[in-house]
Amino acid sequence: MTDTSDLVKLAQKLTSEGPHKYQPTPRRVRGLLNGKYAFDTIGAYHVWEHPYYPQFYVPTTSFTSEANLTKETEVDGTNGAAHLGQLSVGDRSTQRVVIFNVGSLKDLVKIDFKELDQWFEEDVPIYQHPKDPYKRIDILNSSRPIKIALEGVTLAETPYSLFLLETSLRTRFYLPPTSVKWEYLTKSDTETLCPYKGKANYYHVTINGKEYKDLVWYYVYPTSESGAIVGHLCFYNEKVDVWVDGVQEQR
Repeated sequence: MTDTSDLVKLAQKLTSEGPHKYQPTPRRVRGLLNGKYAFDTIGAYHVWEHPYYPQFYVPTTSFTSEANLTKETEVDGTNGAAHLGQLSVGDRSTQRVVIFNVGSLKDLVKIDFKELDQWFEEDVPIYQHPKDPYKRIDILNSSRPIKIALEGVTLAETPYSLFLLETSLRTRFYLPPTSVKWEYLTKSDTETLCPYKGKANYYHVTINGKEYKDLVWYYVYPTSESGAIVGHLCFYNEKVDVWVDGVQEQR
């Protein structure tokens, strides 16, 4: 039995209070389920369920002939304003679906982002969640020297690096691989996804027999907008000591 209690609470909140913000997007949005496009639309909305980043909600009319969207049960406490739904393509289905019937989100459908095989904006795959149209990434070459240390041991030092500035987040420093002391690094199996940068892989750091997990990350195949950081390494600022142009940063 699929747990949809979080979707029930979300639907109750959105039907009573409305979303934090919502707006139509001109992007073509498509979603793959079971190897088929379940929907294909230029009428999607960015919906901020909370202040941090949006989700895509798609019109009820956007579902393809390969897909079957059904209303299942009315969400308690919404007076019919929202139903839990089911989306099926072939022999696969998900019940992590909410269909809105009235209000600002009328005739829009929320599908749990992780339930689909892949989401696309135009012809570009997106990861983790949709990008926020009000956020951006800048990647700047810098000649301010960077030094990274932990427990008094220097892990990396370079006169040149890339400063990655992402809206509302602290600056990250991406260092050339030749600036890193590799004897302290071992590969991790951890992978994470970022809608702005792509899939990250990690290294552990070991000093005097103590392992610090996933302290360094890198992108083998970053997104096009973050292509400059390919092959560079970034240390977790909050967990190491960082000097920028001789001035130590606060963790």
